[in-house]
Amino acid sequence: MTDRVGTALVVVSAVGFGTLGIFGKLAADAGLSIPTLLFFRFVFATALVWAGLAVRGRLHRFSGRTLLVGLGLGAFGYAVMSGLYFWGLTFMTAGLVGILLYTYPAFVVALSALLLGERVTRRTGAALVLALTGVALITGGDPAGADPRGVVIVLGAAAVYASYITASRIALDVVPADQLTAHVLPAAACAYFVFGSTTGTISIPTTAAEWSVVAGIAVVATALPIFTFFAGLGRVGASRASIVSTVEPVVTLLLGAAILAEPITPVTVVGGGLVLAGVLLVQVE
Repeated sequence: MTDRVGTALVVVSAVGFGTLGIFGKLAADAGLSIPTLLFFRFVFATALVWAGLAVRGRLHRFSGRTLLVGLGLGAFGYAVMSGLYFWGLTFMTAGLVGILLYTYPAFVVALSALLLGERVTRRTGAALVLALTGVALITGGDPAGADPRGVVIVLGAAAVYASYITASRIALDVVPADQLTAHVLPAAACAYFVFGSTTGTISIPTTAAEWSVVAGIAVVATALPIFTFFAGLGRVGASRASIVSTVEPVVTLLLGAAILAEPITPVTVVGGGLVLAGVLLVQVE
């Protein structure tokens, strides 16, 4: 029973994160700039996450080196990855962006081998080949949907995300993930406030449609999946949670088709399947 509940919580988390690209497209349609959307996303998500941790008695403020590293990971890691992700959405469908971002485990493997001395096994090598073949198939077989600029940008987001994960393991290996998240989110918000203010690209939402998108991305696509993932993680463990989470790009693909009328081509299905197969293979023990 516990495993079923834990698995269900991780699925809910994956579905929540899977809506991120959809909200990104809706935000663009509503006229929200990327800095505006991400600033308010991280501000509201910070408030919700802090409140949730406080209720559970788990809200602890970092200090010293740990604080600096945590804030740095948010401002220069998670913030940059998020910006690249939403920039990529301006060139490609939400479904393709979701699939391409999920190549990040391949980058994690490469960085772990280079920086942590972890051995690349045959299974890992096969997983990397599958994932990269899927990317190549999507890019080459569906050129109309896979804009080369978008592909490069989203793969850059995947690389930055992998760097963020690897840096977290190296610098803050003993820090609880939920408490790290509580420091990453406000740092990312500050980064977008500074960037948006200096570039004149940040503003306050004025319409009901704009506030609806901001609320949706903060609650449905950020705070809710964070809470449910950590709750599920405690029940099923990291390996199983990672495997279950691979439904996320599938959710984005299906929601993109249902809500945004984005096309799902056979090439997208096959290429996306190869990417997910690679992700599953690299994570299955």
